[in-house]
Amino acid sequence: MQSKRYSPDLTPPWKKQRPAPEVPAEPDLVVEEVATGFCGAVIRCEKTAEGPTVTLEDRFGKHRVFPMVPRGFLLEGKVVTLVRPQNRPAPSGPARTASGSLAVPGARARVARAGRIYVEGRHDAELVERVWGDDLRIEGVVVEYLEGIDDLPAIVRSFAPGPDARLGVLVDHLVPGSKESRIAAEVTGEHVLVVGHPYIDVWEAVKPASVGIAGWPSVPHGQDWKTGVCRALGWPENTGAAWQRILSCVRSYKDLEPQLLGRVEELIDFVTVGGAA
Repeated sequence: MQSKRYSPDLTPPWKKQRPAPEVPAEPDLVVEEVATGFCGAVIRCEKTAEGPTVTLEDRFGKHRVFPMVPRGFLLEGKVVTLVRPQNRPAPSGPARTASGSLAVPGARARVARAGRIYVEGRHDAELVERVWGDDLRIEGVVVEYLEGIDDLPAIVRSFAPGPDARLGVLVDHLVPGSKESRIAAEVTGEHVLVVGHPYIDVWEAVKPASVGIAGWPSVPHGQDWKTGVCRALGWPENTGAAWQRILSCVRSYKDLEPQLLGRVEELIDFVTVGGAA
């Protein structure tokens, strides 16, 4: 009678972990190392005697090297196994800007147009620059920082918009019945276009998956929204550092919600069509 052979692994089947999906460690991929919680973008992969490693850079520019072990990282909140990316041929198609427009290598910035785009909020202006900056320079469109929408009527009067000097304005949380909508209606005209996004803050216009979170948390009424978001996500209550963390995750228009993309493109079209340089 033959004896039965048993597997040396005595772990019950229901306790065995399923293999995690393998994800190529492409440059700029943002992941979190499971053991330490260190979150950063992939800088490079290296082959060592102990095995492959990946170098991550956090939002403060700090680098750390981690072994590429199975189930060693989180991507968008899910456990993954990082693997070395395969060598791929360089894309043969035309290069594109962060906004998705065709890049024009060596193109000089156009002489500034008389028309302008005002953007309410410093974070909003930084986000517009990050995604549309190349396009705006080629088109000769200057973006101005609007500290608050209460200043908008005076700015419009001083600017004196006309056919060759159109004024476009992007404001936060432009919803019907709000103070922002009333001021927008007051200044909107043939040569002035005011548009807005529906978000409480432009942070929400960045796709949660791009930041590596499941979704933007709900913050109780009466609490500072940005501080509440930091608390809910377990981030340090430093909204400036939090914004830099979010902004570092934006590499192209694909990281932004359509509600913001459409409004910015609308403003660029408005101030450039028929406007003189």
